[in-house]
Amino acid sequence: MDSWSALLRVVAATDGDAGGQPPVTLRPDPRHRMPGRGAWLHPTPDCFELAVRRKAFGRALRLQAAVDVSAVARHLGVQHP
Repeated sequence: MDSWSALLRVVAATDGDAGGQPPVTLRPDPRHRMPGRGAWLHPTPDCFELAVRRKAFGRALRLQAAVDVSAVARHLGVQHP
């Protein structure tokens, strides 16, 4: 826990053009303005890796599908497979 100004907000975005189950991509929201439910984390590589390892994004955003975290990793400068 920390103040909201020290945390990075992450929101889930889906591609509406995909057929069937659209892929879910996590997008960083540094200005805290994007619509939708958000997950919050410290903008550090350690906190990001821990959240990915614990699958915390899916739980925080109430998602059933697997999520693509590559955009958040690029934002934080983390090499993520």
